[in-house]
Amino acid sequence: MMHQEIKWSRLDNFSKIFPATWSPKDPKVFRLSCELFEAIEEGALQRALDITMDNFPLYKYVLRRGLFWYYLESSDLVPKVEKESQPICAPIYTGLRTNLLFRVSYYKCRVNLEMFHVLSDGAGAIKFLRTLMFNYLTLLYKERFANVVLSSDASSISELMDDSYNRHYIDRKTFREMAKKEKRQIKVNAYKIHGTRTDEYRLSLIEGSMSVKAVLNEAHKYNTTLTVYITSLYIYSIYKTMSGRKKDQPIVLTVPVNLRQFFESHTGRNFFGTIHIGYNFAKNPDDLKLIIKTIADGFKSNLNVEKLNLQLYKAMTAERNPFARLLPLPMKDFFIRTAVKTYDKYTTSNISNIGRIELPPEFCEFIRQFSVCTSVRKPQLTMCSYNDRLVISISSPFKEMEIQRTFFQMLSKAGIDIEITSNL
Repeated sequence: MMHQEIKWSRLDNFSKIFPATWSPKDPKVFRLSCELFEAIEEGALQRALDITMDNFPLYKYVLRRGLFWYYLESSDLVPKVEKESQPICAPIYTGLRTNLLFRVSYYKCRVNLEMFHVLSDGAGAIKFLRTLMFNYLTLLYKERFANVVLSSDASSISELMDDSYNRHYIDRKTFREMAKKEKRQIKVNAYKIHGTRTDEYRLSLIEGSMSVKAVLNEAHKYNTTLTVYITSLYIYSIYKTMSGRKKDQPIVLTVPVNLRQFFESHTGRNFFGTIHIGYNFAKNPDDLKLIIKTIADGFKSNLNVEKLNLQLYKAMTAERNPFARLLPLPMKDFFIRTAVKTYDKYTTSNISNIGRIELPPEFCEFIRQFSVCTSVRKPQLTMCSYNDRLVISISSPFKEMEIQRTFFQMLSKAGIDIEITSNL
């Protein structure tokens, strides 16, 4: 088969950031979980994983260091399902050993897919987890699901392996002029969340599971979307926990954007951009309705093909710079770390909605919910939904829980029933 002939692959544009910036504090690992109504059978899960790997050749790759770039190389390593024993989002890549860049574990009724971000983004990982859970349930219930088919948005393995950043890059005068104007804009440092680091860099995770319809009903009272409503509540929660002398600083969130929604792509690799959404309480009223309107306007003005094309232009132009290409890898890593550190000054937190996860309706009585979380340098909110279950996760490197408590209390006061779980 064609994919077996591919022995190595360049990293896509965003993937180059992760091996340069990973650390024990933030190993650049994210987790997708699927919770069933019944206990997991390890043998069946392992067989399902073996079958799934045949359709995702990229997941057999390991990360290598070259003289000028990191790259992915095909391997003969075979992933093994494990009973969960490590902390959430524990390091996968350390640079000290050659290993696969993901792990599959289980605990009671839950299956976990954890991944080093070099391999894929949340949307790409969903493709893998959906296939894994489909194979698992059809193995367990062969006769019942004999005629059930998993719908797929990818028609070939080559599409899953596609470097969509490179394919959709356009070098136009329009983008060059827009990039120059952005550089001339004065950037303001955002509010920074401080706290007491957890022991051994363990992730603090609080998850709230609730009805999608209940949250949508609240969002519709403000004539807005679920994502805008949750983003606004999160910003308001951060503001409520700020000290008085810090309240003149803007709260700015980084929001990953799945570029597959704007450019034709079925890639299983990274293909996302980021936008910035914020609110300055020193210049605007402490009013939830106005926060929601401001955030909605921010999403509307940023989520368009022209702005996202500008992002692609800036990222790919930097990568293709002749001087940058000739720098040895250690110097590239240094400049990437410096750029990321500077970038962090302008953001307070991150929020990511990986959207609705879909599987055949026949599986509804077996699958309870999905959830997502990620390793972090600062608190981050992530969410996803399955049927009528929305799971909102707030992960943090700090022991303090004021923001999380305030956020879920605001949802509860709005009349939404929430089931709270935590690893603390």
